[in-house]
Amino acid sequence: MRKITIDPITRLEGHGKIEIFLNDAGEVANTYFQVPELRGFEKFCEGRPSEELPQITQRICGVCPEAHHLASTKALDDLFHVDPPSPAKKLRELLYSSFYVTDHTTHFYILGGPDFVMGPDAPVAERNILGVIGKVGLELGGAVIKTRMQNHKIIHMLGGRAIHPVFGLPGGVSKGLTKEEIEEVKQIAKESVEFAKLSLQVFDDIVLKNKEYVDMIVSDAYTHRTYYMGLVDENNKVNFYDGKVRVVDPDGKEFAKYAPREYLEHVAEHVEPWTYAKFPFLKNVGWKGFVDGKDSGVFRVAPLARLNAADGMATPLAQEAYEKMYSTLGGKPVHHTLAMHWARLVELLYAAERLLELSQDPEITDSNIRTIPTAVPDEGVGIVEAPRGTLIHHYITDERGVIKKANLIVATVNNAAAVNMSINKAAMALIKPGKEITEGLLNRIEMAWRPYDLCLACATHSLPGYSPLPIKVYDSKGELIKQSPPKD
Repeated sequence: MRKITIDPITRLEGHGKIEIFLNDAGEVANTYFQVPELRGFEKFCEGRPSEELPQITQRICGVCPEAHHLASTKALDDLFHVDPPSPAKKLRELLYSSFYVTDHTTHFYILGGPDFVMGPDAPVAERNILGVIGKVGLELGGAVIKTRMQNHKIIHMLGGRAIHPVFGLPGGVSKGLTKEEIEEVKQIAKESVEFAKLSLQVFDDIVLKNKEYVDMIVSDAYTHRTYYMGLVDENNKVNFYDGKVRVVDPDGKEFAKYAPREYLEHVAEHVEPWTYAKFPFLKNVGWKGFVDGKDSGVFRVAPLARLNAADGMATPLAQEAYEKMYSTLGGKPVHHTLAMHWARLVELLYAAERLLELSQDPEITDSNIRTIPTAVPDEGVGIVEAPRGTLIHHYITDERGVIKKANLIVATVNNAAAVNMSINKAAMALIKPGKEITEGLLNRIEMAWRPYDLCLACATHSLPGYSPLPIKVYDSKGELIKQSPPKD
């Protein structure tokens, strides 16, 4: 049996590799997406005062600390049985909207976009942000940098720093915005809306007007019929910060809708011996393996899943973009994995619009930004939509608020089963007996996971008590001299 290894995979947060096994006929027998790093945050959160967790858990990642910070803060609200004042909730969502603008911009232009802007078969040295800027122009490249810088400034205003903010507290936030600061936020928000509209136009010009790209997006190689999950507001519209979790089936019909504290009634986790990542699935459907369809408990999260799970967007321009996407791709739900890039830009516009709405809300500068907790802490669950999908923080404490148990189901983990399925299906479609295995072909296989915007730095939590991955030692000539196999 022949093996093809893609190691490391590129343009993601964290480290991962793909092993593709071919049978004697040269056909794909199976593929494995392996995560060789472990971040054991759940374990070393034990014994810590719960108030420290919004600072500790966001150190999981330097790319999306705000997601962990606010999921943890919301878990503390629940843990201490305290409801933050309305201005505090709006300030949290304002910061989070700015974060979304920066994060979605990063993925489209730096991580995922090069595959389309430069082309999937372009030389490796050109498939990056420099190649993108060279093709779309310095003006747009400057807008990308400016948009990220300005929105990080908003995060800095509220959180004291642009990365790993000190902001969320049980029952509220640590700082509000002055009238002078909110005027600057309004201007940044207006410019962010224009940037998001421009980004959608770039996608239209470069991707949608290219028949080869559109055919690739809707091809069977990049299509899976799964369940979809995402937070929605009281009108079933997409919401990143708050709401209930809604799940729709492969036909787009509502399968479940539940509050954060009810997540264990709906989600369970499966473990495989060849990776540190766990595989969540819908408990009320069951784990049927790495297969899609209505009888499989595999579900997907992230931008396309959120749009599929919702009935629309809560802002007008994003709603127009939402309707155009579904009209173009044949209606809801859309099962094409590569369409996730388009959905991400629809969300970019929503985040910018929501940022503008919140900056214009008279309550946003109100000084009532915290309700002091008085109840005895016990158990709390906080859920937000990270850019990569539904993020769950669940804490159990003693009466002093010291953590006895922590469970984090992160966005990338929720997609872990689907990622393996997507890679396997793309490999089976692209690798054929007698066909040359080129770098471009392997990149097209990587394109099957790249829309998920993987964050493997925070997605590894299974620790079976031994290394489930082999340790290989090579000499100076690149020859394998020793290997420690995983325990059976």
